[in-house]
Amino acid sequence: MPEPLVSVVVPMYNDRRTIDLCLESILAQTYPNIEVVVVDDASTDGCAERAAAHPVRLVRAPENGGPGASRNLGVRSTSGEIVFFLDADLTMHPDAVAQAVALFGEHPSYGAVFGIPDKEPLFAETLVGQYRILQYHYWRKSAEGLVSGGFYALGAVRRSAFLDAGWFNPALRQTEEIDHAERLAARWPMLLTSRIRGRLSDESRMRPLLRKAFVRSRLRVPFYLDRGRAMQGMETGGRAVASLLAGVAVAALPLVLLTPWAALVSTAAVAGTVLADLGQYGFVRRERGVPFLVFFTVAHLLVNAAVVAGLALGLGQYAVSRRFRRMYQLRAGAV
Repeated sequence: MPEPLVSVVVPMYNDRRTIDLCLESILAQTYPNIEVVVVDDASTDGCAERAAAHPVRLVRAPENGGPGASRNLGVRSTSGEIVFFLDADLTMHPDAVAQAVALFGEHPSYGAVFGIPDKEPLFAETLVGQYRILQYHYWRKSAEGLVSGGFYALGAVRRSAFLDAGWFNPALRQTEEIDHAERLAARWPMLLTSRIRGRLSDESRMRPLLRKAFVRSRLRVPFYLDRGRAMQGMETGGRAVASLLAGVAVAALPLVLLTPWAALVSTAAVAGTVLADLGQYGFVRRERGVPFLVFFTVAHLLVNAAVVAGLALGLGQYAVSRRFRRMYQLRAGAV
């Protein structure tokens, strides 16, 4: 049988720092039957010119539409039986596409196979960046297997499964992945696997990381309440408890000067949030030692507190805004 054509779709917005490495990793794939489409989402940093210097097809969006609209445009511009999505701030290992094709051959019922970024970052990172890469790797590695959440930054989807699930909703700028994956998982099994690997460059400063955690958490509220559950895989009950306890720990800190009980409550909450996801902290200690574990714990506490704050605001919006409640019920056609 002829090898299926794999269309690698790279959505890109102001990724000048990483796009060369990203495209070089695609062009170095061991799998031979590949087409590469880069979708420039109205970038302003010159990354489109960098991408155009590679033997790829560059598609320019007329205006910034977000990752969902970019991925839709990329799929429309390709013809492969398999669509491999790769974000522009990632590289993939040389056998990533070959592994995806092999997995689809081994499991004809699977609609998507998603990869796991390495525990080592793409670049030398700040402490915040190191925290983020380790946390990102561990959560995905611990969820390896069948999932209901999609990881379209590094993963392949059968074109037939993608079209069956429908297009990304371009109105969703931060949560388009969970919306699309929910529709896909309802029809096709999806696998998260370390057989597909890459390297990631993520947030390296605390403020943008906290903002992202807050916004994504807020926008997930109607998704969770509509379905009555979290996503299968990374979002475990223990991690939900850990987030709530982190919120308690941070909220109690301002009261420490008023009552010693606040210090006890905050300390107990920190201990509880560590115990609720103990495997993660053991992994970090083994990888980086105790001093970095202390930093990791503080950083993760802050991120979890931002998640709780986002959930609280989201619940308030859900109670008063019909539009917010229906944001995942409004299906956009295709852009």
